[in-house]
Amino acid sequence: MLTLKVINENTELVIKKLAKKHFDAKDIINQIINIDQQRRSAQTTLDKQLAELNSISKSIGMLMKEGKKDEAEAARAQVAGMKDANRVIEEELKQAESQLYDLLVQIPNIPSDGVPEGRTAEDNVVERSGGEVPNLDESAVPHWDLAKKYDLIDFELGVKIAGAGFPVYKGKGARLQRALINYFLDKARDAGYLEIQPPYVVNADSGYGTGQLPDKEGQMYHATVDDLYLIPTAEVPVTNIYRDVILDEKDLPLKNAAYSACFRREAGSYGKDVRGLNRLHQFDKVEIVRIDTPEHSYDSLTEMVNYVQGLVTELELPWRILRLCGGDMSFTSALTFDFEVYSAAQKRWLEVSSVSNFESYQANRLKCRYRDNDKKTQLVHTLNGSALALPRIMAALLENNQTPDGIRIPKALVPYTGFELID
Repeated sequence: MLTLKVINENTELVIKKLAKKHFDAKDIINQIINIDQQRRSAQTTLDKQLAELNSISKSIGMLMKEGKKDEAEAARAQVAGMKDANRVIEEELKQAESQLYDLLVQIPNIPSDGVPEGRTAEDNVVERSGGEVPNLDESAVPHWDLAKKYDLIDFELGVKIAGAGFPVYKGKGARLQRALINYFLDKARDAGYLEIQPPYVVNADSGYGTGQLPDKEGQMYHATVDDLYLIPTAEVPVTNIYRDVILDEKDLPLKNAAYSACFRREAGSYGKDVRGLNRLHQFDKVEIVRIDTPEHSYDSLTEMVNYVQGLVTELELPWRILRLCGGDMSFTSALTFDFEVYSAAQKRWLEVSSVSNFESYQANRLKCRYRDNDKKTQLVHTLNGSALALPRIMAALLENNQTPDGIRIPKALVPYTGFELID
């Protein structure tokens, strides 16, 4: 979340920048400033009274030594009255801090200067692209038909067991899934990322820490009895490793990678765009997370984007990178690049990764700081990216590599699959 310092010192600029995300912040910012002023005033009063209380309390012993018992008793009565008054002020401060937090978590992150104007995905900017779109013959079919033909994925069985959006992978389909996971994890390790195996459920504090709560509460599966949430991405548990932690600048950047199943309700999703693997309630993904200094975080973002570009290039998929406009960005992001791969049978681009810099927005929620070389503490910057999400990668691999003899496996994956062709 935004810091009170940023809001108080740059009020008009904050309101103006949030307008790029099409968020009208004027009223809520004014509420925050008013409550903060009241809180500061109450804190000043409390500090003065505590100082006075301390002084009077010290005088009681001296008065007793001097035999001034009546004056000492009067001082004791005054101290008791002041303590009651202070308790009232302390309760007011708690309420003000609670109100401030409830308001602050409703404000999205400020977009960076590099974010283009725009309202929808149509306004995103293509940064660069690569790879060749295959020329499929007229007999080419989409991945859901290929999955049935070669007995790779059973969507109907998933409906029977759990419901729509929970496919069952079988045979070479399951082996291809496992191959992709291992390939992505090995590539991350080679790039210097420490592998983490996180829990698949998190508590509410973790959800608030990375910004899924309260913004995406309706999209998360909630185990109400235990008040735990199924993770929508490994970003949540991995980034929360650093909640309430003070790091040393010499240890930054920290680079973590994690495979997990991901769970998303995707409420309201329907139609052709969700057929097959295009949109699922449970899917597999490898996530990369970085914790860095503010001065270096955008260099880290560039490195992460280049890293993901290397993955889709090695998988021999046609790809493009989009710089998201203000209206299409996530609640917590300061700058996001989306990766899409081309699905030749569906004749459409499919999103397979988002790589984002959250600057200090998540860190302020997490209370994740670092101690710089001058021994001063300040908020870190957090970044993450999908490297990669499997469903649409799988869809594009199946569709783009279909031949009359079967489905060809890209060379980079053959050591992991143990086969070159699905036939």
